[in-house]
Amino acid sequence: MFAWGQVAAIRTVLQMDRSAAPLHRSWTGRLPSSDPSPAPEEMAVPVPAKAARALAVSAAALVLLWCVHFRGGLAFSSPANKGLIFNVHPVLMLIGFIILGSEAIMSYKILPWSHDTNKMVHMLLHAIALFLGSVGIYAAFKFHNESGIDNLYSLHSWVGLGTICLYGIQWLFGFVTFFFPGASPTVRRRILPWHIRSGLVVYMLALLAAELGFLEKLTFLQAAGLGRYSSEALLVNFIALLVILLGASVVLYVTAPMHNDHAHGYSAVHKP
Repeated sequence: MFAWGQVAAIRTVLQMDRSAAPLHRSWTGRLPSSDPSPAPEEMAVPVPAKAARALAVSAAALVLLWCVHFRGGLAFSSPANKGLIFNVHPVLMLIGFIILGSEAIMSYKILPWSHDTNKMVHMLLHAIALFLGSVGIYAAFKFHNESGIDNLYSLHSWVGLGTICLYGIQWLFGFVTFFFPGASPTVRRRILPWHIRSGLVVYMLALLAAELGFLEKLTFLQAAGLGRYSSEALLVNFIALLVILLGASVVLYVTAPMHNDHAHGYSAVHKP
């Protein structure tokens, strides 16, 4: 009787321990805490985001190498060499518009700060990207006007100008809805999915404009005598390839399903 009593007691303890386990430990394996700060694993930068940043740094370095080493440098005014004015265009459009825009898109999921801080960073990065992109387009128009070249005759120019306009509309709409004066929680909940989707569409249009720009410029250079397999031609093609991979990594990262309701992600906007 004593042995059977011991067995029954052990079984009861084990059953109580199993039933109590969920109360002491969450599905992530961490003890619950009232500390609202992100856990170390939440603060770590995910691999896809690291890949996107590595691609962005590589593309920025190579476009500077191309425009400075192969094309002679950058200048907003150059009476002797108008090509220096044009070189400002690809540098600002890639580094200022696409790369900063990529970081702004990822900011809600990649930054470990509060929702309000992440929203401010998101808005400011997009504003800087919009400003630098506008300056980059101005450089292209300035180069064309001073060189006697027609404006807005190519698909690249049409897609690029349309994209910068949509980018500005998207930013203004987001500012008024989510920042100041700010819509009601109900309106924000309804608008947020469309704000995210339309932002990604504009981002992909920016990537398309960049690819068309690299293709157009390389075609002109090859028509002027640049070798098809020269170092510069291969470099331009490689930069364009990096931009494609950068865009793909950003879109895959921000659209990937999350395993939990991240306290600092896009979902935080849903909360009134």
